[in-house]
Amino acid sequence: MKNWTKILLRTASYVLVAVLTALICFRSSGKLQQLQYLLENRYIGNADRAAMEDAAAKAMVASLGDRWSYYIPAADYETYQEGKRNAYVGIGITISQREDEKGFDIVQVQPGGAAQMAGILPGDILTEVEGQPVCSLGTEGTRELIRGEAGTDVSVSVLRDGETLSFTLTRSTVRVAVATGQMLGEDIGLVTIANFNENCAQETIKAIEELKGQGAKALIFDVRNNPGGYLLELTKLLDYLLPEGVIFRSVDYTGKEDIQHSDADCLQMPMAVLVNGESYSAAEFFAAALEEYDWAVTAGTQTCGKGYFQTTYRLSDGSAVGLSVGKYYTPEGISLAETGGLTPQIITEVDERTEALIYAKTIQPENDPQLQAAIEALQKEN
Repeated sequence: MKNWTKILLRTASYVLVAVLTALICFRSSGKLQQLQYLLENRYIGNADRAAMEDAAAKAMVASLGDRWSYYIPAADYETYQEGKRNAYVGIGITISQREDEKGFDIVQVQPGGAAQMAGILPGDILTEVEGQPVCSLGTEGTRELIRGEAGTDVSVSVLRDGETLSFTLTRSTVRVAVATGQMLGEDIGLVTIANFNENCAQETIKAIEELKGQGAKALIFDVRNNPGGYLLELTKLLDYLLPEGVIFRSVDYTGKEDIQHSDADCLQMPMAVLVNGESYSAAEFFAAALEEYDWAVTAGTQTCGKGYFQTTYRLSDGSAVGLSVGKYYTPEGISLAETGGLTPQIITEVDERTEALIYAKTIQPENDPQLQAAIEALQKEN
């Protein structure tokens, strides 16, 4: 009996030590660790650790009050990278929400994609994917269902002039055209730049040279609805266009200043740049640099005013955070974040319908007031 008593007393002491140790550890740990412990060990339901960590990470970044810093869940990281590469696996359509419940507007169809080759057109209404109504799936759910592995099939239905058309499309790598050029009349070339991600400078310079070969004596750059991108692509393009001098300034979180210069080679011809409230980051600094050098006239509406730059840090679980780590400045040292964006020299407002057509890239040049304002400015200059 005495042996059993000793065993029980010893066991009880071990349990007491363990409880006290856990209590001490709990009280000495940080608030987040305490909360995680409680959720995982005291909550009556099932706590999903991965979901908790995603929510906590997103909230921590949001607490900075910086609209430019962002959290990327692990499941979304590859899609994020695809955007940076200007290439993704899908069928090659861009969709937007409608006010009614018919489906999603197909606003763009990428050249060479499965959708274009099958005959899907801008203006069609996407109604179903894999037999599921897109209105029930939502925008993100629809995109996720459309995308998949290259070589696999996906079924979609679209509404065109009241008729439902069904297609089975094979997913493939779709390369987004970063810069496209077209002639406006006999001597003005229009270069539309979608973003400043991979291949921007190379494709833009190629488009410019092709337009010059077609007889362009003046250029209009359209960076409306351009979300920006890489600094390297921006400075490559500005170096090609501008004469010798400072083309970009930045200061990082350590206070280190970086100044980018262009060489003496430049492109001397009348230019204009179109901007709007959806011209972000590299797009608005592109316009600002050309304006400050008196190299181009700017037209449209005030830009966004994104004056911070981000570095993307990959986290241990495959997620990532895009964190603002420094500030951008124009060649003259102006922060567009502090000025609220670039105010174009020729302010031209448009109505919502026209703005939607500009976004979808389906507006005809003669119906685009901002483009016409730029053309008029170049004609006066000549």
